[in-house]
Amino acid sequence: MKMTTPRWTDKPYLRWLALFVTSGTLLCCALPILLVSLGFGAAVASLNYNIPGLVFLAEHKIWTLSLSALLLLILAWVIWRPNQSCPADPQLAALCERSRRWNKRVFWVSVVIWCIGFFASVLLLPLRNLIGF
Repeated sequence: MKMTTPRWTDKPYLRWLALFVTSGTLLCCALPILLVSLGFGAAVASLNYNIPGLVFLAEHKIWTLSLSALLLLILAWVIWRPNQSCPADPQLAALCERSRRWNKRVFWVSVVIWCIGFFASVLLLPLRNLIGF
């Protein structure tokens, strides 16, 4: 029986890395705007004081959003790449299908988080100025 080494596309940590990075866009951009809009500016100041990495992410939001979008594109390719197959063994095939479903769920949650962060950090202020609020 020939043992094959797993490729980088078969690594399960890729989907969690994408979720973590897109959550960074939510933390740096969307969450502070939401909290300030709701009147919790002191909570945002406390978060920025206690987690100084958030300030770095907010100052470099274009890089943060670009990196997370690139990771999402790579993750999409990994999930929907051609020539994927599950094992013939029924138990392994069921496990493979369940893993694919979870990959897709994590991917779509990551996309929603990224879209919220992008809207809040890039589109919200120009839209607000356009409307005149």
